[in-house]
Amino acid sequence: MSNSSPISQFLLLPLADTRQLQLLHLWLFLGISLAALLGNGLIISAVACNHHLHTPMHFFLLNLSLTDLGCILTTVPKAMHNSLWDTTAVSYTGCAAQLFFFVFFMTAEFSLLTIMCYDRYVAICKPLHYGTLLGSRACAHMAAAAWASGFLYSLLHTVNTFSLPLCQGNALDQFFCEIPQILKLSCSHSCLREVGFIVVSVFLGLGCFIFIVFSYVQIFRAVLRIPSEQGRHKAFSTCLPHLAVVSLFVSTVMFAYLKPPSISSPSLDLALSVLYAVVPPVLNPLIYSLRNKELKDVLRKMMTGCCSVARTCQFSSVRCSE
Repeated sequence: MSNSSPISQFLLLPLADTRQLQLLHLWLFLGISLAALLGNGLIISAVACNHHLHTPMHFFLLNLSLTDLGCILTTVPKAMHNSLWDTTAVSYTGCAAQLFFFVFFMTAEFSLLTIMCYDRYVAICKPLHYGTLLGSRACAHMAAAAWASGFLYSLLHTVNTFSLPLCQGNALDQFFCEIPQILKLSCSHSCLREVGFIVVSVFLGLGCFIFIVFSYVQIFRAVLRIPSEQGRHKAFSTCLPHLAVVSLFVSTVMFAYLKPPSISSPSLDLALSVLYAVVPPVLNPLIYSLRNKELKDVLRKMMTGCCSVARTCQFSSVRCSE
């Protein structure tokens, strides 16, 4: 019979073997974190402070930026801490908290991407009903449902995962705590319940993916029926950022979790985890700001205003010194 002694900490996969590479990864992750914080912070500030952006699409974009910030702040700081202090340990409680918040933000993000697809579908295929179907109360309810579903889903998986007896050591082949790596440490006869939850989750995620694909088929059919080329271009320009974000999110997650076991390796798993957990929160603000003219104009005004204030303060300090 396998032993399942209590575990007080887990050992994460180091990002590099040498001290020089660890410090390199530290600075790389620091740059990624600052880029994600800056990009998503600007979008949140722009949408929250400018009444011209108080629309359903930008409201959901604000919520998406919050999930991106949550994903970055859940995984990257601990990896940076371990690289700085040359350690791989994470406490049992810290691992559980990291898993909970990561699943929470990832689930909420996918739910919000599905809702944003519905927003684009109504705006293009049912424009006369847009104000009725996506009023302020309906948008608030949908956003609350996305956050609540992420919370309940994450709580269910976290409690069930950490209730399993672990008898395969405490080393995780990942730079942060995630469900598949912890299941590898559980006793083989005790993880069937969590596997069942994952199967159900796959079907739910597949349902959302099918909804997104079906919606975009209808959207493209409606766009192609628009007589003017300028109208078609405008309609496509509102959909392309969302389609790019969905494609990046779904493709990286699906390849990471559904790849054949024969090509699995710690280095490949590490690279894929960075792709779906770290890269999207950095690219999403860039994708949306480049293709969204209203948001781009507001951000430009914000940056211009900040530069003007900085020049004024600098000029005032020079006058005072004189």
